[in-house]
Amino acid sequence: GIIRAAVRPFAGEFIGRRLQLHYEPLDYRAVTDEKWLGFVIGQVLSNALKYTSRGGITISMPEHGILSIRDTGMGIAPEDLPRIFERGYTGCNGRTDRRSSGIGLYLCRLIVTRLGGEIRVCPEYSEGCCIRIELPY
Repeated sequence: GIIRAAVRPFAGEFIGRRLQLHYEPLDYRAVTDEKWLGFVIGQVLSNALKYTSRGGITISMPEHGILSIRDTGMGIAPEDLPRIFERGYTGCNGRTDRRSSGIGLYLCRLIVTRLGGEIRVCPEYSEGCCIRIELPY
């Protein structure tokens, strides 16, 4: 339910930009705060949409308790990886987009950590980006 609610506000953007959403409801229950986890998922989806011009976004749970949000966008430059969760850091892709503030992923890490989880990026630069959120159970 949390994921579905986080995806819903972006439905028009997926349709308007002809991007695919690959998502099957997950059979997993996390002991967490619905509002804050929803914020994190929404922020990651917003970033994925911001940097994806074709293809789509896949939401899955490849391992028990690990939520994966993968896109087919431009990816993250290897030199930016160590700093993407720092407050105010936008990276080379973010500096070309005026909507980037460098606060979103910083807040995501802060929230996920306080919820007892972990968030990390697993990118393949030429194939988009994958954010993994380890959820408490």
